[in-house]
Amino acid sequence: MKTNDELQKDVMAEIRWEPQLHDVHTQIGVAAHDGVITLSGMVDTYTKKLAAERAAQRVHGVKVVACDIEVKAGTPGKKTDTEIAEAVRNALRWNTAVNEDKIEVKVDNGWVYLDGEVEWKYQKSTAQSSVESLVGVRGVTNNISIKPSVIDTKDIKTKIAAAFHRHATLDSNAIRLEAAGSKVSLRGTVRSWAEKEEAERVAWSSPGVLTVDNQIEINTEIFV
Repeated sequence: MKTNDELQKDVMAEIRWEPQLHDVHTQIGVAAHDGVITLSGMVDTYTKKLAAERAAQRVHGVKVVACDIEVKAGTPGKKTDTEIAEAVRNALRWNTAVNEDKIEVKVDNGWVYLDGEVEWKYQKSTAQSSVESLVGVRGVTNNISIKPSVIDTKDIKTKIAAAFHRHATLDSNAIRLEAAGSKVSLRGTVRSWAEKEEAERVAWSSPGVLTVDNQIEINTEIFV
């Protein structure tokens, strides 16, 4: 098991290694305590904040990441809320995976709020990723709800279990899966944050799923 100092150094090294953060890595602080990483500091784009968070999540030994990095755009990149809202609308309009007519956009001091309805989780995620990298965006709150046109809860558990078995990156034997109607619960223990997130992504891919309760724990001492 890594010490707090070792984990801190590894996360800092991964942040330095991330190409998006080459110009700002010295502005990001890292604290480590029993597998919990806290990131602090300031960057000029929301994309860089997300890149720092994801870099920390990739490091072996990390269980939780608390990202307290502030996004503060410089004067040359500063946009009004109206300009940001227009850019968000254009980004959604040009994304073929999203029906922008079903998504409502609000911008408050650079923070983007998304509301509306979509049929699939990937559409909700795609809508958010479409606007995260826009100039002036300080953060995104995604309140889009998922409402499939047809809800088929039959054999949800069987379908997701089969998908787990097909995945090379998942240890299906380590994940306990329960389904009650349109709600799926995931429990068990995996080796990394990435594996936990992948299990949730696979669960969301099943038709009829409206809620995924991901209670999977991360045990970095598991080796295969």
